[in-house]
Amino acid sequence: MKKIMIASQNKGKIIEYEYWLKPLGYTVYSLLDFPIGTIDETGDDFKTNALIKARALSNHLQFTVLADDSGLLVDALNGLPGVHSRRFSESGTDHANNIKLLRVMENIANRHAKFVCVIALLIPNQEPMFFEGTVYGTIHTVIEGNKGFGYDPLFIPEGYHETFGTLNETVKHNISHRKKAFKQCLDYLMTLEHKN
Repeated sequence: MKKIMIASQNKGKIIEYEYWLKPLGYTVYSLLDFPIGTIDETGDDFKTNALIKARALSNHLQFTVLADDSGLLVDALNGLPGVHSRRFSESGTDHANNIKLLRVMENIANRHAKFVCVIALLIPNQEPMFFEGTVYGTIHTVIEGNKGFGYDPLFIPEGYHETFGTLNETVKHNISHRKKAFKQCLDYLMTLEHKN
């Protein structure tokens, strides 16, 4: 049995990873299965934070750990909210974060933004590997849709007219920053399997 630990308590994120991993024979665990307390993400970039989370879990487990850090970078805000995407507003809820972003973008014409995801993969007795994915788009002027999580109801990916919050979930899964990073990670895992 192939086991992998996803270093997250975010149900939306866990569902995305299960969507990709279960058909390949992985049993997927998360911090909902192994609560180890809060992991402080003290890094200044996504790569550092992903590795902090992965190492915190690998200290407790003897199987593969996958951790990611991701966020929304808005051009006109010099890359904010960035690594603070989840804690952008005072309360840190998805709705409050979206409301704050709408407010600070109210009179800004440049709506260009991108979602970035960096995955850290820790396999026992190996050096960590990193994989990065990006999806470009724009910030909508209203909150639209209730699918997904985070800033999905505000983000319109390039080539589409709907937000991630309204897009068909299969479409979103296939074009998301997390999928792009994970595709590289999955290719790496499959390469390892062929070697064994």
